[in-house]
Amino acid sequence: MTDMTGESDGVETGAGPDTGPGPEIGPEIGPETGPETGPETGPGPGPGVAEGYARGLGSRQIQMIAIGGAIGTGLFLGAGRAIHQAGPSLILMYAIAGAVIFVIMRALGELLTYRPVAGSFADYAREFLGPFAGYLTGWTYWLMWVVTGMAEVTAASTYLAYWWPAVPQWLAALAFLAALLIANLASVRLFGEVEFWLSMIKVTAILGMILIGVGVLTLGVSAAGRTASVTHLWADGGVFPHGIGSSLMTLQIVMFAYVAVELVGVTAGEAQNPRETLPKAINTLPWRIVLFYVGALAVILCVVSWTRFQPGVSPFVAAFAVIGIPFGAGIVNFVVLSAALSSCNSGMYSTGRMLRDLAANGQGPQVFNRLTARRTPALGTCVSVAVMSTGVWLNYADPAGAFTYITAFATVAGVWTWGVILAAHIRYRAAVRAGRAAPAWFAAPGGAAASWCALAFLCLVVVLIGADAAARVSLYGAPVWFALLLAGYPVMKRRNPAAFTRRPHLAPPPPPPPPAPEAASDAASL
Repeated sequence: MTDMTGESDGVETGAGPDTGPGPEIGPEIGPETGPETGPETGPGPGPGVAEGYARGLGSRQIQMIAIGGAIGTGLFLGAGRAIHQAGPSLILMYAIAGAVIFVIMRALGELLTYRPVAGSFADYAREFLGPFAGYLTGWTYWLMWVVTGMAEVTAASTYLAYWWPAVPQWLAALAFLAALLIANLASVRLFGEVEFWLSMIKVTAILGMILIGVGVLTLGVSAAGRTASVTHLWADGGVFPHGIGSSLMTLQIVMFAYVAVELVGVTAGEAQNPRETLPKAINTLPWRIVLFYVGALAVILCVVSWTRFQPGVSPFVAAFAVIGIPFGAGIVNFVVLSAALSSCNSGMYSTGRMLRDLAANGQGPQVFNRLTARRTPALGTCVSVAVMSTGVWLNYADPAGAFTYITAFATVAGVWTWGVILAAHIRYRAAVRAGRAAPAWFAAPGGAAASWCALAFLCLVVVLIGADAAARVSLYGAPVWFALLLAGYPVMKRRNPAAFTRRPHLAPPPPPPPPAPEAASDAASL
């Protein structure tokens, strides 16, 4: 079979000898050996990647980080524009995209149980797609979270305007960045505890919104109860009021809402029991999607007709204002403000770890490999926040369009990361079939075929981004970013050639030894 790089892996047709995993994605092929092999456990994440981190994230913290990480601005703020564009069909778009995200996460889960590492996606790209792919993925994932952090502080400053409209949006964004940076430089245990409670607030709030919405629908609570009806899902212009094409165009907004679900992969290096906690967190994804996205939007759109929502206004805030609950809209606005800040906090956590992974593998400045006395990559986090501050300038220059530009660019970077996860999973499955890699016990349903289908869907999302005039600008920045990385690749490789050799696979267990001659003769006599 020919893989994503255009090479033949020589394992699926049964013809020919096993020639290895093939060349990497990139300008040069490295030998399939390297200095990154750990004792007995196979290839490690490189010198110092996992070593030095405190495994301070417990099961309940990782579970809540996984749940709360997907509840951010994409649902609370981005859904306003998407509802205006797609109407009730947005519920279907979230369900379809959620199914694809589950395929991606199960592929990641299989890789994580094969070899849990702090570098996660970048490490799997290095092993199965080549050092250049790992280099691209690590830096692009860092950029994705930097840009996502810009989106989160942009949304947070928008929510703050609900109470204090006179406060400049850029000033609020700058203040939020400074406060979150201080909070993020604490120990990983404290980070996990803060994220646990922030995520708990988000989860509790959405459950409360759903229960109140159901009460309005069934009991006629408040003035909105007289007009609330499930017929809003099809009576006000139909399920696809602007056509199927317009609904499909919202997929790039919908996919941004799911950016952060892969964060559990980054926590692998600091989880107390990754073999148990990571699969459990991934398996909760389907009900999270159904409840927090599909369920919440369905209830909101039944209570209030989709025609009453406006772009740039959180549909949850607008719905509670219509319901007329005293201080309800303010409470919801506080919750979504907390959600945005929580997601930005997670982004700061992720960027610092990814910069350290790149440095430890010789694919980034070595200064980022240092840990503080609290065992946190403080320098990488500070540099990431400094880059995030450009979002403050964007809020100043174009506060109306800032969120659209940022979310579109973050979606492009997220699609790249998800695509690499799927491509690495496809190559991993081929290596397992060829006997070159150890099988994982947490196998993804559908195998490589499901990953190919998810890759096709991601390609469709990129095409739709290009067709959207408002989001198209994000595609212009992608070639510039990859050109910068390509220019830096030979420089990094000259400084540390060993860091750009292909990582060996974790070997499968040896076959059981043949029975002793005495045991064989005894069995024959029986």
